[in-house]
Parts: sequence; structure tokens; C-alpha cells
Amino acid sequence: MPKERVVVAMSGGVDSALAAARLVDEGYDVVGVTLHLWDYPDRGQKGRCCAPEDQYDARRVADHLGVPHYTFDRRELFAREVVRGFVDAYLEGQTPSPCVSCNRTVKLRELLPIADRLGARYVATGHYARVVRHGGATYLARGADPQKDQAYFLYMLRPDELDRLVLPLGGSLKPEVRAEALARGLPGADKGESQELCFVGDEGYAEFVARRADGRVRPGRILGPAGEVVGQHEGLHKFTIGQRKGLGVALGQPAFVVALDASDGSVRLGSEAELAAEGALLAPDFALTYPERDAELPAAVIQVRARHGGAAGRLSLDGSGRALVHFDEPVRAVSPGQVAVLYSEDGRVLGGGTIEAPIRGASSGVEPEGRTVGEAERAPREQRA
Repeated sequence: MPKERVVVAMSGGVDSALAAARLVDEGYDVVGVTLHLWDYPDRGQKGRCCAPEDQYDARRVADHLGVPHYTFDRRELFAREVVRGFVDAYLEGQTPSPCVSCNRTVKLRELLPIADRLGARYVATGHYARVVRHGGATYLARGADPQKDQAYFLYMLRPDELDRLVLPLGGSLKPEVRAEALARGLPGADKGESQELCFVGDEGYAEFVARRADGRVRPGRILGPAGEVVGQHEGLHKFTIGQRKGLGVALGQPAFVVALDASDGSVRLGSEAELAAEGALLAPDFALTYPERDAELPAAVIQVRARHGGAAGRLSLDGSGRALVHFDEPVRAVSPGQVAVLYSEDGRVLGGGTIEAPIRGASSGVEPEGRTVGEAERAPREQRA
């Protein structure tokens, strides 16, 4: 009988290389595919992934394994769906999650039609997550390596998409993957990890956003804890919620960015206690993969950003069908623009969505303010598969 064909997304890194090698061993008819998403950041800096040199590395792996390899140009789509949204979010005082956006709008959503064109039933990637098929149901779960788990970035996939997804590294630890790739002699097995966003070079996020803002950057006021003006700034994109250093003002006591207001361009400073949130309102496009859409899910672990360890809580739906997540204990720096993903205790993905606003109760000393509270870091160093 003919072998089952699978399209393997090959980024040029060690993870996707080993994913392809394992599938060859398992008897699949493997076809390597690389999406050309970005060339070089401005000012001549080479991209950190998805650049021409990575396409070359992916082809070397395919040649080593004796499988065909194709590259598809998706630069325009990536710039429109990911980069533009990244810039817009920072200008609006949000903290975007571009790797989630990339998987949702570009990578997997493009790979499935490509697989159809190539006559492939399955699509495989090097993500550290698991697709579990049990009792006629298919669902996404955390990977075995807690340091590399990437289920967070794939939470939005529908059951029909998961049914076609193969994740060969889901049960492996990263050191095991590296050692196996070296033992197999795979090209690029000793290649370093890529932890940065592919489209931002050495200039940093703030300058990247400013140069692509088309004149939308505007100065604003820096407000103290009581709402008094304590300084001026050159643009919201230079601040993140939870930021303590580089504020440009001194209040004589520890101060953190606790609010970014895009309506008037103001940055408000306050105490660390004001960063606490009891929950969050999710955007209308939230995805709920739990089979019974009850008014309230069972107890869950809620991850509110890529580097967050998770917090106990639950999700409920209000009368209009909007999703609210509630934490058992206040969580620091819940950021509009980031993604909240819910997991069962055994690591199954129950659903998630983009955070629209934090919910602050009386215990935090701050009333709900809409899009005001975000994470402490400028942006997560999101892992690539």
C-alpha cells in the first residue's frame, strides 16, 4: 500500500529537522515545506528565523533525509497579518503575542491548503506540544518538556485541524532532541537556539515600531499615582506594564507602569500592588475547545503570557456570551493583547483568547480601567518550532 504523505514544516532549525527524520523512520512519505516569511529586518540586520539562510538549512536536511523540499513565499501575508498587527498593538498600549498570531493567521492556516495541493493527509511541525486522540475525540495538550512547551501558541486550532496535525516532538525533552539530532548527523544539529522574534533586529522593539508607525507615534503625559503630571514621554510604544526602569522620572519611591491609555496617550505610574488583577475579559473571538459549552468550565490552570507559569482559576460566560477568566489568587501584570490559555490539570488545552481588559477588584485598590494592565517584559522571547 502507498505510504501516508505528510508535509513537514521545516524552519531550518534542529526541532523541525528531527521531526522530519522521525517521520521518515516511521514510514511516512515526507515532503518538506518552508514558508518564506521574512528576509531581513531594516538596516541590514539578518532575520532570526525564516530568512534565506534558514531555507538553505532546511533544504540541506531534506537532502540528507532524501525527501523533497519546497519553499513558498508568504512574506506579504506575514507582513500584513503579523507585523502590522504587532506595530498597531504597541501603538494602542497593548502587548502583542506575534507568535500566536503567526500560527493562527499564517503558518498552520497556510500549511493545510499546501498539504492539500501536495496530496498530503497530515501536516507536521516541530512544536513541543501533543495531539491526543482518545475515544473518537482529538485535542491539544502540553508537551512533555515544561521548559519548551508550546501548546500555548496553538490553542486556537479547531478539532478538524488538530485531526490533521502531527507533533513528533511532543513527548520529548529538548536535550533529548538535540542529542538525537547530533547522533543522526543531521545538518545544523549543533545550530543555536532562536529565541527572538524573526522580524525585529538589533534595533529593538521601540525603534522598529516607531519607524513603521506612519506618523502615529505621539508624545504624552506621565502621571503619578494620584493622577498628577510628573513628566512627558515620546510615545506609548516605549513603555510596558510592570516596567520599572527607564521611566524618565523619579518619584522618590519604587514606581511601576500600571496603565497605558491610548485615548489620551498617557502613562500612569503606581505601586507594584496595582499590577494585580483578579481576572480578565477576553475578546469576542475566544476559542473554547471543552466539549460542553457550559456557563462555567471546571477548575483550570490559566496561562496569561508565554513565560507565565500559570495560575489556578476558571472561565465563565456572561449573559452575552463574553468570556471571563477568574483567578483564585490575583495575578501580576495581566496585559491586553496577550493571550490567556486554559488547561486542565493533566495539560489538556480547554480554550483561550486574547485578553481585552484586566478585571481589578477592590483588593487591588484599582477599579477596572479597560486596556490598562500588561506584562512586565517588553515582549516575550517566544519560542519557534
